[in-house]
Amino acid sequence: MGDVIVVQFVTLDGVVSDPDGRAGTGYGGWAFRFGSGPVSDDKFRLGELMQTGVQLYGRKTWEAFARLWPGRDDDYAKLMNAVPKRVATRGAIDASAWPNSEAIDGDPVAWARAERERRDIVVIGSLSLAHALAAAGLVDEYRLITFPVVTGEGDRLFADGVPADFRFTLAEPIGAAVLTVLRRVGDRGSAAAR
Repeated sequence: MGDVIVVQFVTLDGVVSDPDGRAGTGYGGWAFRFGSGPVSDDKFRLGELMQTGVQLYGRKTWEAFARLWPGRDDDYAKLMNAVPKRVATRGAIDASAWPNSEAIDGDPVAWARAERERRDIVVIGSLSLAHALAAAGLVDEYRLITFPVVTGEGDRLFADGVPADFRFTLAEPIGAAVLTVLRRVGDRGSAAAR
């Protein structure tokens, strides 16, 4: 059995939108104000999940990453390019744009419910997808890299506050940012045991 793990860059006031500035918002680019250190390599500590799990993306996040990762060849990029990737989309994708990618046929929540019986699922960015999985009670863990920035506006991961059934299990400095892990209380714990 696997877990559904949501990974996000986040500000102190809970904003997850436009961390790289590509959306052109007035507050965008906040994740890179401290250099690339906090956003490079395996800062989310995915480790083994990169070899045994599957990554799940919304179409917009997948398209942005498909322009970014295939052109890189460092060790972490090799992992990102090799891992199986699934895309929740109502339309078609050019799966050849990023190796090991394919669109999900049908409801991504139903797909995730079935797939987590086989392996871990890592959701990167993809806020509406993360919200849908959380609403269905499928998220087992959040891994957040929090930056010392307040934007005052933007989309939030926890618009109504952190769900009561999650507890902090890790806080670790990552340069100017902090990696925090929130784990569902009383869950099966497969990812937490790694």
